[in-house]
Parts: sequence; C-alpha cells; structure tokens
Amino acid sequence: MNIEDLDWQSLERLRRIFLEGSAHEVYWESESDIEHYDRTFAQRIGWKWQHVLDDLSLLGWQPPKGEVMDWGCGSGIATRRFLQHFGADATSRVTLWDHSPHAIQLAARKIEASFGNLPISKKETFYGETGTLLISHVITELSEWQLGNLLELAGKAETIIWVEPGTYESSRSLIAVREALSDTFNLVAPCTHQAACGMRRSENELHWCHFFAETPQEAFTESGWSKFAKLMGIDLRHLPLSYLVLDKRPVAALPENLVRVIGNARIYKAHALVQGCTASGVEEKRLMKRYDAQAFRAFKKGKFPTMQRWFLEKGDIVKLDLLSDGNSLNEKA
Repeated sequence: MNIEDLDWQSLERLRRIFLEGSAHEVYWESESDIEHYDRTFAQRIGWKWQHVLDDLSLLGWQPPKGEVMDWGCGSGIATRRFLQHFGADATSRVTLWDHSPHAIQLAARKIEASFGNLPISKKETFYGETGTLLISHVITELSEWQLGNLLELAGKAETIIWVEPGTYESSRSLIAVREALSDTFNLVAPCTHQAACGMRRSENELHWCHFFAETPQEAFTESGWSKFAKLMGIDLRHLPLSYLVLDKRPVAALPENLVRVIGNARIYKAHALVQGCTASGVEEKRLMKRYDAQAFRAFKKGKFPTMQRWFLEKGDIVKLDLLSDGNSLNEKA
C-alpha cells in the first residue's frame, strides 16, 4: 500500500468517530475522505467480506439473478468483493445508497472502473424490492427507528448478506435481526440450522457469535500497512466479524453432525475446548489432543474451517472432519 499521499488527519478523525461510536451522522466531509478510507479501513472490511463469500461458496450457495443493492455503501467495497467473487454477470444492476452523496459517487466510479458497463443506479433515498441486499458495518450506527426502517426494506429483498464487526454488541444486534427476519427468510449462514438461535439462551448470555477472517499476506509484507496499523492502533492479524446470510429461496440440506465453530478454541496442554453451534444449541466440547493431533494444531494456530462434523462420545469430540472446499481435510478413520 502506498502511504505517501494518505491524509492521516482525515483517517485519524474517522478512526476516532468509529471508536467513539459517534458515527450517527454523515462523516464523509469530502470525496477525499472516502478515497483515503477506501485504501485503508475499507480494505480490512473487504477481507472480512471475502471470508463470508468463501463460506457461501463452500456451502454451494449462489446469489439470485437480478439487482444487487448496497445499502450504506461507503466506498462500495462490499459490492466490489461480491462482483469479484460471483462475477459481474451475477447481477443485472447495482444500486447504491448511502447517507453521503460523496460516498455514492466514489463507489460508483470504483465499480465502473472494475466492471465496465454494468448498470449502476445511485439513490438518494431508501430503495425497495431487490434481488440481493448487501449491508456492511452499520448496525451500531443506527437508531432503533432507523434499524426498523432497514428491516422493513430488508424484508423486500430475496437474499441478504449482512456483515458486521465481531464485537459483542454488533453480534447481539445481528442475532436480534436474525430472529426478526427468520419467519420470512431461510437461514443460510453462519447458521447450520433453521432453529432458534442458541446464543439467546440464558447460559450463553456472555457469549456472542463471531469468527475471524484471514489477513492477506500483503498486510505483513508491505511497509505501508505496518505504518497504517501502528498509527491507527490496529492489529492487522485480528479480523473479527459477525455475519448473517438469509434467502427466501429453499436452502440445500446440510450434512448430518454439521457444527459451526464460533470464535477461537480455548487451548490447554492436552486438550482444546471448542464452542460449536447446532440445532440443539450452542455448547462447548472438549477435544483431547491424543484423539486428533492435526485438528488440535489447527485450533491452536487459529486457522481452521468453521464448518466441521463432530462425532461425540460422552460429550467429548472423538473424531471430527474439517470441511474445506467441499472436502474433508481429515481423512482419519
């Protein structure tokens, strides 16, 4: 990343707004603000979107043909990642909305530069029926009234991909969205079932549904990223996120014993405690190192597929499959 012409004053102001949770009004003061944001903060959001999109491909999910709407588009990073992943022919039109005209204009230019003649609509008001609705990093900025309006809009979409920071507050708010929309939509991800969210049970009150995206190697090899991380006080190795994918179309049946691993495992000398979500609830299970040293190492490194198949005996995981690209990484009998 070239940092020679970055506006550090603008980035510091934006970082302060985000940390203080005061981003309830228009905070892009110029297109320059959103341009510098796109080169830095938005890239980290893009890495999180890539995690979600890769997860959807692992599930075999494809978006419906039709319009894609990016609500609260910012610099349009969510749309660009979506189109890069599924292809520009996955949509007939992109619609952009943001409370900042600066953001809409820049997002449109970025998309046009990458995807040519794809039709783009720029809206100054909320928009209705759409094929796929993209929502990213907005939930803590919305008042109760604004969130209600967004949910009404979301109900008109065919599918929704919603990505938020992996904080307790964001996750809990997204769980409430899940419950509010579950009568209208089928649950695609991260849920492996259509049952009520196990995080809402009293015994899980202190937990939250979150995951960790992988940081690309460039963040560790390019000096610009190192300076950005230091000046902004950001750990680039740490990319927590929460997300929700909903679809009005029927969803494919998933394999038996499928578990969604939440967060990172708690590692001890001879075992790991792993929190998993199934239709029966959210529970922490123990994996003894002697049962599966390969899986234990994956948990210890924090690099493991979050979709797994667990085989239990007396509450312990005695065998598991780590699912990646449609195949098991663990072929042990």
